[in-house]
Amino acid sequence: MIKTLVLVLATSLWLVAGNIEVKKTDRCLIRQVKVYKYPTWIASASTRSRTVYFSSPKSMFEYYFQPIRWTSVGAINSKDILSLMVTDYNTLDAVDAKKAFYVYGSNRTSVGGDDLPAFATKKDAETFAQKYNGKRVLAFDKVSLALINLINGRI
Repeated sequence: MIKTLVLVLATSLWLVAGNIEVKKTDRCLIRQVKVYKYPTWIASASTRSRTVYFSSPKSMFEYYFQPIRWTSVGAINSKDILSLMVTDYNTLDAVDAKKAFYVYGSNRTSVGGDDLPAFATKKDAETFAQKYNGKRVLAFDKVSLALINLINGRI
């Protein structure tokens, strides 16, 4: 238990210091595309058993809200996810996803279509929203499964 906690903390601190490091072989858990090709959109989630990558924040939220759909990752619900990271769209720095801000409705799209570009600060998200016709800036806890389904065209 302590060994796992130390590993997660060390990984989290390492990721916060720079980009989310991925290999050319790492694929998005949801869309199965190679994530290194989309550096402004990369996100990750860590459980006790492994770290998985996403081609965008939208894909990360799909997993976060329904991790049981991907049981091989080792999470049954969101409480089993130890760490969530997103890439700041402007700086490419890794940011704790729960502290990031997301822009809904902009004209910037990821490989998966309409998405939620992530930012370390609310001010940066608001500036991006103004520049790219974003409709709203949302904190992590304001993003819902219903919004993700709407963005994905499922509503």
